[in-house]
Amino acid sequence: MVSHLDKKNSPIMVDVGGKNITQRIAEAEGEVIFDKNSFKKIESLKSKKGSIKNIAIIAGIMGAKETSKLMPLCHNIPIDAVTIEIIKNIKKISMKVRAIVKTSSKTGVEMEALTAVSISCLTIYDMCKYLNKSIKIANIKLISKKGGKSGFFKI
Repeated sequence: MVSHLDKKNSPIMVDVGGKNITQRIAEAEGEVIFDKNSFKKIESLKSKKGSIKNIAIIAGIMGAKETSKLMPLCHNIPIDAVTIEIIKNIKKISMKVRAIVKTSSKTGVEMEALTAVSISCLTIYDMCKYLNKSIKIANIKLISKKGGKSGFFKI
């Protein structure tokens, strides 16, 4: 049975009322892939709209905080911390985005970590699309999660 459907296949928000509050951590990553010419032009991680890295980090943090507003069946949970790292990979002509989200709650923060990465990647695209519209967002995935009933998971 899918956790977000009742016996009649109607959508529900999962009841986490009986769960214990535990520390939970989720890590996700994704990448923005450029063509060579566009990648060279953003060497300093700046675009005509400002600092790509700093604005993408702030956007990702905001995205993590707004996850429950974007996904209707996600719980609105307190977030203890969001860390976002953006690393240029010259060999792959890409920027890797990695997010770590922490909470002390009754449910995990996997969706918040994935949303943080997605919004950061979308922000990088938005800030660089004037260079080339064929920039790709790829490989967004959960890397690890810790805490709760299911314990530890790592790809």
